[in-house]
Amino acid sequence: MKVTANLNYLRLAPRKVRLVAGLIRGMDAKEAEIQLKFLGKRAADPILKLLKSAISNASHDFNIEKDNLFVSEIQVNEGKPFKRWRARAMGRAYPITKRTSHIKLVVETKTEVKVKKTKKTKPEIVKLKEGATPKGGEPRPEVSGREENKPIPKPKPIPPQRPYSTTPKSKIRFFSRQTFGNIKKAFRRKAF
Repeated sequence: MKVTANLNYLRLAPRKVRLVAGLIRGMDAKEAEIQLKFLGKRAADPILKLLKSAISNASHDFNIEKDNLFVSEIQVNEGKPFKRWRARAMGRAYPITKRTSHIKLVVETKTEVKVKKTKKTKPEIVKLKEGATPKGGEPRPEVSGREENKPIPKPKPIPPQRPYSTTPKSKIRFFSRQTFGNIKKAFRRKAF
Protein backbone atom coordinates (compact mmCIF):
# COMPACT_ATOMS: atom_id res chain seq x y z
CA MET A 1 0.00 0.00 0.00
CA LYS A 2 1.37 3.41 -1.03
CA VAL A 3 0.86 6.54 1.05
CA THR A 4 1.98 9.95 -0.21
CA ALA A 5 2.76 13.34 1.29
CA ASN A 6 3.54 16.53 -0.65
CA LEU A 7 5.41 19.72 0.15
CA ASN A 8 5.12 22.60 -2.32
CA TYR A 9 7.06 25.85 -2.65
CA LEU A 10 9.86 25.03 -0.23
CA ARG A 11 12.26 27.99 -0.31
CA LEU A 12 15.35 25.94 -1.11
CA ALA A 13 16.92 25.19 -4.47
CA PRO A 14 15.98 21.71 -5.76
CA ARG A 15 19.65 20.92 -6.36
CA LYS A 16 20.35 21.22 -2.63
CA VAL A 17 17.21 19.32 -1.60
CA ARG A 18 18.06 16.41 -3.93
CA LEU A 19 21.28 15.77 -1.98
CA VAL A 20 19.23 15.00 1.13
CA ALA A 21 16.47 13.18 -0.76
CA GLY A 22 19.00 10.78 -2.31
CA LEU A 23 20.20 9.72 1.14
CA ILE A 24 16.86 8.41 2.39
CA ARG A 25 15.52 6.87 -0.81
CA GLY A 26 14.84 3.15 -0.17
CA MET A 27 15.46 3.35 3.61
CA ASP A 28 13.16 2.11 6.34
CA ALA A 29 11.00 4.86 7.81
CA LYS A 30 12.66 4.63 11.24
CA GLU A 31 16.21 4.69 9.81
CA ALA A 32 15.37 7.59 7.52
CA GLU A 33 14.01 9.56 10.48
CA ILE A 34 17.22 9.01 12.46
CA GLN A 35 19.34 9.89 9.42
CA LEU A 36 17.50 13.18 8.90
CA LYS A 37 17.60 14.16 12.59
CA PHE A 38 21.38 14.20 12.66
CA LEU A 39 22.06 15.49 9.15
CA GLY A 40 23.64 18.95 9.00
CA LYS A 41 21.93 20.11 5.80
CA ARG A 42 19.24 22.80 5.85
CA ALA A 43 16.90 20.68 3.71
CA ALA A 44 16.87 17.89 6.32
CA ASP A 45 14.31 19.59 8.61
CA PRO A 46 11.51 20.10 6.05
CA ILE A 47 12.03 16.59 4.63
CA LEU A 48 11.91 15.11 8.16
CA LYS A 49 8.64 16.96 8.76
CA LEU A 50 7.28 15.60 5.46
CA LEU A 51 8.36 12.05 6.34
CA LYS A 52 6.61 12.28 9.71
CA SER A 53 3.50 13.54 7.91
CA ALA A 54 3.55 10.57 5.52
CA ILE A 55 4.00 8.13 8.45
CA SER A 56 1.11 9.70 10.37
CA ASN A 57 -1.06 9.57 7.21
CA ALA A 58 -0.36 5.84 6.94
CA SER A 59 -1.06 5.14 10.62
CA HIS A 60 -4.18 7.33 10.83
CA ASP A 61 -5.87 6.55 7.52
CA PHE A 62 -4.88 2.90 7.01
CA ASN A 63 -3.77 1.64 10.49
CA ILE A 64 -0.26 0.73 9.23
CA GLU A 65 2.55 0.52 11.80
CA LYS A 66 5.71 2.59 11.47
CA ASP A 67 7.94 -0.53 11.55
CA ASN A 68 6.31 -1.85 8.38
CA LEU A 69 7.05 1.27 6.24
CA PHE A 70 9.92 2.29 3.95
CA VAL A 71 10.57 5.28 1.68
CA SER A 72 9.83 3.87 -1.77
CA GLU A 73 9.97 7.09 -3.76
CA ILE A 74 11.01 10.70 -3.21
CA GLN A 75 10.84 13.25 -6.02
CA VAL A 76 12.19 16.78 -5.90
CA ASN A 77 10.94 19.01 -8.71
CA GLU A 78 11.55 22.66 -9.42
CA GLY A 79 8.81 25.07 -8.37
CA LYS A 80 8.16 28.57 -9.64
CA PRO A 81 11.18 30.80 -8.84
CA PHE A 82 10.84 34.18 -7.14
CA LYS A 83 12.35 36.96 -9.25
CA ARG A 84 14.34 39.67 -7.51
CA TRP A 85 16.80 42.35 -8.63
CA ARG A 86 20.30 43.24 -7.45
CA ALA A 87 21.78 46.71 -7.86
CA ARG A 88 24.94 46.86 -9.96
CA ALA A 89 27.31 49.57 -11.13
CA MET A 90 26.19 52.58 -13.20
CA GLY A 91 22.52 52.26 -12.23
CA ARG A 92 22.03 48.81 -13.69
CA ALA A 93 20.00 45.98 -12.15
CA TYR A 94 20.78 42.27 -12.50
CA PRO A 95 18.11 39.58 -12.03
CA ILE A 96 18.26 37.05 -9.20
CA THR A 97 16.15 33.88 -9.21
CA LYS A 98 15.29 32.55 -5.79
CA ARG A 99 14.42 28.95 -6.53
CA THR A 100 11.71 26.84 -4.89
CA SER A 101 11.14 23.09 -4.68
CA HIS A 102 8.17 20.74 -4.80
CA ILE A 103 8.73 17.47 -2.91
CA LYS A 104 6.64 14.32 -3.24
CA LEU A 105 7.36 11.54 -0.75
CA VAL A 106 5.84 8.07 -1.12
CA VAL A 107 5.93 5.60 1.78
CA GLU A 108 5.13 1.96 1.08
CA THR A 109 4.57 -1.14 3.23
CA LYS A 110 7.20 -3.90 3.30
CA THR A 111 4.66 -6.69 3.57
CA GLU A 112 1.08 -6.70 2.40
CA VAL A 113 -1.35 -5.51 5.07
CA LYS A 114 -5.10 -5.89 5.00
CA VAL A 115 -6.59 -2.48 5.42
CA LYS A 116 -9.71 -2.16 7.50
CA LYS A 117 -11.51 1.07 6.84
CA THR A 118 -13.66 2.15 9.73
CA LYS A 119 -17.08 3.57 9.11
CA LYS A 120 -17.49 7.18 9.97
CA THR A 121 -20.46 7.68 12.22
CA LYS A 122 -22.47 10.84 12.10
CA PRO A 123 -22.64 12.77 15.37
CA GLU A 124 -25.94 12.53 17.18
CA ILE A 125 -28.17 15.55 16.96
CA VAL A 126 -29.44 16.52 20.36
CA LYS A 127 -32.77 18.31 20.34
CA LEU A 128 -33.21 20.90 23.03
CA LYS A 129 -36.45 21.59 24.81
CA GLU A 130 -38.12 24.89 24.03
CA GLY A 131 -36.47 27.80 25.77
CA ALA A 132 -33.40 25.80 26.88
CA THR A 133 -29.86 26.81 25.94
CA PRO A 134 -27.14 24.40 24.79
CA LYS A 135 -24.97 25.02 27.87
CA GLY A 136 -27.76 24.76 30.40
CA GLY A 137 -28.01 28.48 31.23
CA GLU A 138 -31.11 30.61 31.48
CA PRO A 139 -33.79 30.22 28.83
CA ARG A 140 -33.58 32.53 25.83
CA PRO A 141 -36.06 35.41 25.74
CA GLU A 142 -38.58 35.36 22.90
CA VAL A 143 -37.55 37.76 20.16
CA SER A 144 -39.53 38.79 17.13
CA GLY A 145 -38.01 38.35 13.64
CA ARG A 146 -37.01 42.00 13.08
CA GLU A 147 -35.29 42.52 16.42
CA GLU A 148 -33.31 39.30 16.08
CA ASN A 149 -31.68 40.37 12.79
CA LYS A 150 -30.62 43.84 13.95
CA PRO A 151 -26.93 44.13 14.74
CA ILE A 152 -26.06 45.56 18.14
CA PRO A 153 -24.28 48.92 17.69
CA LYS A 154 -20.81 49.13 19.21
CA PRO A 155 -20.05 52.13 21.43
CA LYS A 156 -17.66 54.60 19.81
CA PRO A 157 -14.25 54.83 21.49
CA ILE A 158 -13.49 58.09 23.27
CA PRO A 159 -10.37 59.74 21.80
CA PRO A 160 -7.62 60.63 24.29
CA GLN A 161 -7.39 64.26 25.39
CA ARG A 162 -4.66 66.27 23.70
CA PRO A 163 -2.39 68.55 25.74
CA TYR A 164 -2.69 71.21 22.99
CA SER A 165 -5.64 72.78 21.20
CA THR A 166 -6.70 71.37 17.86
CA THR A 167 -5.25 74.05 15.57
CA PRO A 168 -2.14 73.12 13.55
CA LYS A 169 -0.11 76.10 14.86
CA SER A 170 -0.68 75.19 18.50
CA LYS A 171 0.33 71.59 17.74
CA ILE A 172 3.62 72.74 16.17
CA ARG A 173 4.34 75.10 19.08
CA PHE A 174 3.64 72.38 21.67
CA PHE A 175 5.95 69.81 20.06
CA SER A 176 8.75 72.27 19.31
CA ARG A 177 8.82 73.49 22.94
CA GLN A 178 8.50 70.01 24.40
CA THR A 179 11.21 68.29 22.39
CA PHE A 180 13.69 70.83 21.11
CA GLY A 181 13.13 74.16 22.82
CA ASN A 182 15.56 76.74 21.41
CA ILE A 183 18.09 74.17 20.15
CA LYS A 184 16.85 74.56 16.57
CA LYS A 185 17.97 78.18 16.40
CA ALA A 186 21.43 77.48 17.80
CA PHE A 187 22.32 74.86 15.19
CA ARG A 188 20.73 76.54 12.21
CA ARG A 189 22.98 77.88 9.44
CA LYS A 190 23.82 81.62 9.91
CA ALA A 191 22.70 81.47 13.54
CA PHE A 192 25.68 83.46 14.86
